[in-house]
Parts: sequence; C-alpha cells; structure tokens
Amino acid sequence: MTMHTIRGKVFVTGGNIDTDQIIPAEYLNLVPTIPEEYEKLGSYALCGLPETFKERFIEKGALKTKYRIIIAGKNFGCGSSREHAPVCLGAAGAKVVLANSFARIFFRNCISTGEIYPLESDADLLNEFKTGDIAELSIRDKTIKNLSSGKSFKIKDLGAVEAVIEAGGIFNYARKNKMI
Repeated sequence: MTMHTIRGKVFVTGGNIDTDQIIPAEYLNLVPTIPEEYEKLGSYALCGLPETFKERFIEKGALKTKYRIIIAGKNFGCGSSREHAPVCLGAAGAKVVLANSFARIFFRNCISTGEIYPLESDADLLNEFKTGDIAELSIRDKTIKNLSSGKSFKIKDLGAVEAVIEAGGIFNYARKNKMI
C-alpha cells in the first residue's frame, strides 16, 4: 500500500460501528479473491449504517467511495469477526480508519489483509470533523489536519505493523521477508 500522506474527504461514523454495519452478512458470499466480486464487495461498504446518516459512504449505483478517510469513535469494528470488513472498505477505495479505539479482531484483520490503515487518536475527532471535510493525514508525522478548519491533531504510531500493511498483508510481508 505504501502511503505516508493521505489526502481526501472524510466520512464520519461515530462510535461502536459493528461489522454488520460495515458489511452486512448477506454480502459475505462474495469472494474477495475474484476481482469482480472484490469490486462488488466494496460497493456494499458501510451500507449497514442506519438511515439516520445523511450521507452514504457509497453513492447509489457507484462501486467506489469518494471518502478516503473514515473518522470513528470508540470500538470500531466490534461484533462478529469478519475479514470481509476491512477488505470491503479497501475495495471501496478507503485508505484509513482513524478511531479512538478498535475491536481487536477488526484491527488484526486490517493488518493481516493489508487493506486499510487502522489508526488511533486520543483526540475527540468526532467533534472536529464532519463528513465531507478535506483532511491530510501523515502516517510519518503522526498527524491529521482538517484542511477545512485548519486544526491539526496527533495520531498514534502503528509501530511494526505498518510494514505489514504496506507489504499488502501478512502473507505478502512473510514472502517479502523470506519467511515463507
């Protein structure tokens, strides 16, 4: 994936977004290793969010999202363990989920698939961003800046797992480092 600076529109979700909201179970029959099904899987990303969301993550009839960065609260990715959850977000075109915390299995699935950067911040970003704001996130500098308001915030370091994500997931990382 190798991206140290990600710039784009943000989509704000809130806290406790579960895997059924990220990718409802009815779409788990799509096989991400088949290119057409991978693309279709992405078109359903976050379609399980309640109707109270004014903006949709994927516009009706689109296969990709216009949002590169997802801003969330606590416990993003809770619920059942689905590798499809980070895969569908990556297939949709998102690059980062920036949350206050993640469900452990979702965080691990982000790393193992290499689809999305699971970044954390202690700042209450839900009150600092709104859907549609433009942000610039620097993984190297560990910051996100809301270009709409001009405010910058610290993000936590990914540590050693950054290399795994950048390699495209755990298997690609293992191959690259002659572990398998």
